[in-house]
Amino acid sequence: MTRLQLSLFSPSKPLWWLGIALSLGVGLGLFTVATRSVESEARTRFHNQARNTQFNINTSIKAYTDVLRAAASYFQAGGEVTRQTFHRYVQGLDLEHNYPAIDNINFAEYYTDEQRPAAEARQRQLTDKLYPTYRLHPEGKRPEYAVLTLIEPLEGFGDRYGLDIAARPGVAGALFSARDQGALSSSGQPIPLRSAPSHVGMAMRIPIYRNGMPITNVAERRLACIGSVGLGFSVPRLVDVALGEMPVSAVRVVLRDSSSIGRAATLLFDSQPNMPGADSGHFVTELPIQFHGRTWHAQFSVPKRALYSNFDQYLPALAGSMGFGASVLIYALFITLASSRRRAVKLARAMTRELRDSQARLQLSHHRLRRLAAHADHIKEEERKRIAREIHDDLGQNLLALRIEADILATRTEKTHPRLHARARATLHQIDNTIRSVRQIINDLRPNVLDLGLSAAVEWQIAQFRLRSGIKCEFTEDAVADHGVDDHCATAFFRVLQESLSNIHQHASATMVRVELHQSHGMLRMTISDNGIGINTASRHKAGSFGLVGIEERISLLGGNCSITSLAHGGTTVSIAVPVGYRVAPADDMRLSA
Repeated sequence: MTRLQLSLFSPSKPLWWLGIALSLGVGLGLFTVATRSVESEARTRFHNQARNTQFNINTSIKAYTDVLRAAASYFQAGGEVTRQTFHRYVQGLDLEHNYPAIDNINFAEYYTDEQRPAAEARQRQLTDKLYPTYRLHPEGKRPEYAVLTLIEPLEGFGDRYGLDIAARPGVAGALFSARDQGALSSSGQPIPLRSAPSHVGMAMRIPIYRNGMPITNVAERRLACIGSVGLGFSVPRLVDVALGEMPVSAVRVVLRDSSSIGRAATLLFDSQPNMPGADSGHFVTELPIQFHGRTWHAQFSVPKRALYSNFDQYLPALAGSMGFGASVLIYALFITLASSRRRAVKLARAMTRELRDSQARLQLSHHRLRRLAAHADHIKEEERKRIAREIHDDLGQNLLALRIEADILATRTEKTHPRLHARARATLHQIDNTIRSVRQIINDLRPNVLDLGLSAAVEWQIAQFRLRSGIKCEFTEDAVADHGVDDHCATAFFRVLQESLSNIHQHASATMVRVELHQSHGMLRMTISDNGIGINTASRHKAGSFGLVGIEERISLLGGNCSITSLAHGGTTVSIAVPVGYRVAPADDMRLSA
């Protein structure tokens, strides 16, 4: 131990001042982290609330636009729109409850100076107690007019009847440009509102064309246009409705239109006009709002403390004090336990050595068991091969000779001894069944087709699988798939294929199996995939189930790797790969018995 460690851990002279200093640092750090966390959470909450308000404003603008388009469709439906029908239509919208920011919906008739006398005569012929006497205003001659002839609700807007809204150059440009383009328009210029003179209002209009007339170009649109339907809405009421869902009442919203190039932004709304600007004690965020080609900027600000709960206000101090107290306790515990450090280190080292020794012995035991298993598997395969060959050479030849004798007997007794001939034919049939059984036993022990190579064995096994299960099975291989593959490797691949196809037949409920065998870059690879129900994780590790474990062990003993992937209702894929020419070291009986 160093001198500093001795001085720190000496029971007679512990450095308490160092513990106090560290505890103060930890407490201060936790106080800072808690402060920033509370502020960050409040900022995020405020930003989300501002985005909700932005979404509500955009949604309201879209709803008012839909009301305008619906009114335009009403005018172009084909029937005559009178003052009474227009009144009933707007009354059915229930603007006060459904669209509280809308002031009125109106229709402006378009005509030229030459058409003006006829248009004014039509208006004067209409008699309605609700509408005042028609008078075009402002007076004066202009090339084109856009005169308000229908207004709902009319109460409070009677003097607008006969108003030429195209008298203002900026409005006229937007109106007639929309007429020529056949699109919805808004001049973007604030308009006064009768319901609240101090409020800023906005207007939107959409042109109306005569039914049946072409409107494919500007000239045709000008000729077919009869007017436009529009509505005016209060920007403050629009924002107030959107702010109604804001849980914090101290939020200030300033809405400006900054779309005009070269001009200062136009103030549209300020929820707290008498309040000073936001400072470092406020959260501020600015979000854009699109209004038919114009961009409004909504600035949201709120005092930070308005978003803090009582718990948030005390959390930093609580975190700092708890950090200081916990650090003091930990430091005291550290000093108390320091005297036993050497014993603990010594004990830990002894335990580490014992653990490493145990791990080494376990690894050695595991290695021996794997070698023993490989040796046992090798002996089993060799014994299968030996038994299969003995059955083939001895029993197979004897059965073949017996069949020949039975066939000769059946042939010679066919005409002279019918009953003996029948018994001979039955014996011949029984011998054929026995031969088939012997062949099946030989193939179960070790198929002779393995002597022809891995590719031939795989094709034979797939053919047997198709015949036994009726499941469609595809096999693809390259030209050198089994080149240089020894008998041990071929047998392992064949057994893996057998086990996989058996699992598919018994458990997968598959309708399609695909087997691929390739050799590249010194690696022999085989992939077996199906479109069945997949492997349940619990079933894969079920006690007493060694099929998949056997596959992995066979490939591991060959120095290769095995991958078994499965998706629920997505099938299973078994992929194996081993180096070509890999030789398994023979089992050493002396080492295994050591």
